[in-house]
Amino acid sequence: MSLRLSAVRLRVADPARLAGFYRDVLGMSVQEIGDSRRVGYAGEDADLLLLPGGRGYSHDQGHRYWKIGITLPDVDLAADTLRAKGYAVSEPRQFLDIGYMAHLSDPEGFVIELLQHDFEGNRPENAADPAAPFAEARVAQITLRTGDIAAEDAFCRAQGMKLLSMQDVATYGFDLNFYAFTHEAPPDPDLWAVENREWLWKRPYTTLEFQHVQGAKFAPVPDYQGIEVERLPAALSDAFGDPVLPG
Repeated sequence: MSLRLSAVRLRVADPARLAGFYRDVLGMSVQEIGDSRRVGYAGEDADLLLLPGGRGYSHDQGHRYWKIGITLPDVDLAADTLRAKGYAVSEPRQFLDIGYMAHLSDPEGFVIELLQHDFEGNRPENAADPAAPFAEARVAQITLRTGDIAAEDAFCRAQGMKLLSMQDVATYGFDLNFYAFTHEAPPDPDLWAVENREWLWKRPYTTLEFQHVQGAKFAPVPDYQGIEVERLPAALSDAFGDPVLPG
């Protein structure tokens, strides 16, 4: 049986309270595991495992861990819904030739990206139900930063992951690389092709995304406790030294 990226592990101050946000605001289900909470959508995508012991998280662009990305049909609808509930969300916009997106933080400061299935102007009419804007949402990316994509690539391929897309963001000094446990191939064999991106944002499984800044050094994030991979035979450390655990 194939492996599956099944969870990102985050240490938080109050797992029960934060799980309530992901359930009541973002439409995830919640599973109690002792003092921890596992939250996620139904399907092949990864969950968030909220572990106790966090002492207050503050995101920094120098950190190894960056965000989760949630893909969904209508980012404008999702952003309006969140604002109506009192949450601050950035104005949705088309970011270069990458995707149509918005950003927010959860109540403990962890960054969430909302990424639309389709580019700006390509969204079908009535793409999502206004009464259930997160009904088709998926945790589609777990995003890490790296200064050494060759080392990350070697580790990911050694575990059986496939590189699905490379995206040049030279204006901001980085590129993006997306890996997944899948047998699928993108429509265009040129992994830099823009034509692959809307296809990628519609995948039902989670990708491991690297923001690559050549030669940069990033700080470990104590509250990022690594990822879980379903059917992984033994615990590993990734190219940065963070845990990759059976789950």
